[in-house]
Amino acid sequence: MSDAAGNDVPVPRWQSPHGDVIACTEKLKVLRHNLGEIRQVSQDALDDAVLMGCDPGQFRAVLVEIVSTLESAYATLQARAPKEPS
Repeated sequence: MSDAAGNDVPVPRWQSPHGDVIACTEKLKVLRHNLGEIRQVSQDALDDAVLMGCDPGQFRAVLVEIVSTLESAYATLQARAPKEPS
């Protein structure tokens, strides 16, 4: 089981839209924490669905659909942001 700190969440090499590596320790910590929370909430929701008799595969497909339709409230800000210094 995951904890909110994200200890068992895969850790990719984060990059900016320009391809620069995100190396700031605090940014990486926030990303890891947020992904851990998302994983735990998703796990809890999956467990609830299974307990209510739902097909786990169907529930996972719904989660994928939800994530695939997310849009950033900051997309226009990101498009205008200057390239981060290396």
